[in-house]
Amino acid sequence: MYNHVMKELIETERVYVDELLSVLLGYRAEMDNPALVDLLPPVLRSKKEVLFGNMPEIYTFHSRQGASPPLKKTRTFFLHDLEGCLDSPEGVGACFLQRREQFHVYERYCQNKPRSEALWRQCSDSAFFQECQRKLEHKLSLDSYLLKPVQRLTKYQLLLKELLKCSAGSEGTAELQAALDAMLDLLRSVNDSMHQIAITGYEGELSDLGRVLMQGSFSVWLSRKRGPTRMKELARFKPMRRHLFLHEHALLFCKRREDHGDSSDKTPSYSFKHCLKMSAVGITENVKGDVKKFEIWYSGREEVYVVQVRAEGVPPVCCGCEVCGFFTAPSVEVKLAWLNEIRRVLTNQQRLLTGESCTPSPISDQVQLSPPMSDG
Repeated sequence: MYNHVMKELIETERVYVDELLSVLLGYRAEMDNPALVDLLPPVLRSKKEVLFGNMPEIYTFHSRQGASPPLKKTRTFFLHDLEGCLDSPEGVGACFLQRREQFHVYERYCQNKPRSEALWRQCSDSAFFQECQRKLEHKLSLDSYLLKPVQRLTKYQLLLKELLKCSAGSEGTAELQAALDAMLDLLRSVNDSMHQIAITGYEGELSDLGRVLMQGSFSVWLSRKRGPTRMKELARFKPMRRHLFLHEHALLFCKRREDHGDSSDKTPSYSFKHCLKMSAVGITENVKGDVKKFEIWYSGREEVYVVQVRAEGVPPVCCGCEVCGFFTAPSVEVKLAWLNEIRRVLTNQQRLLTGESCTPSPISDQVQLSPPMSDG
């Protein structure tokens, strides 16, 4: 069974790399072909980077180091190492782990995907694409191939799960588990970043806030009373529904707006409401009366947010306070995941403040702070 999964991993990798190359040579490079310039829609000219994103970078990651356009069909670097695992299957996990950081090229590709899809919809029926498809003898149109990198990222974690099932207790199992965890982390990071690019109304540079670590929907109560928050005090206040984005250097509060687009093209957008610098944030892990709530307080409890994770489709249960920010999580597990990540960020912030790290926060006072939230 293990050999069967290994064979599938390697064979599908070969097909995937060949498909990337065919798209880059048969579509992207053809946009510069003088013989086809008259077939190219005006809206597509000078939009090569939008339509294909960083697919050349993805191909370079999978190919021999140093490969660059004009692209040549060479034996791929990543595939070469995977093929070496046929004789040494215990090395598969290490093969992925060695390139953990390089896999983040997929994050940029996925972030660009909505722009690519919008451009494709404008010119999908052009004669240029039809001619390229005919010459390549592709059965599927270009948009199906532009989806391949997203599908491949998901396929990796599925195959790693299968390999892990077949190798319990064998040599290399720990590396396989670590590789699977790394791929799952990457998928979660891609998902979080896809939500981040839908944020509107933030006047600063979101990139200054650091990487998105977590995002999710919460019911939030704002309190302005020092001291511990009591549930019965919050009961008379209506909670605000907020989508939170935890970055390395700041916590953003946004309001999710109605999805826009048609049918399957609908995407959410998030209106920026409030920002807290993580260097001034503290947490209280338990709020008396509800195990799913926790506190995020700011500047020595000048502002306290009681937070409760929201389960989609489940109406929030109110709590009650005047200076706290309460967050209600959809489940205790989600709450713990957020607390663990916030605690890790705060620990890193403390190291920065105490001089244990020589790398300063890139945002310091550049973060856009805003007045306390209203329910708008």
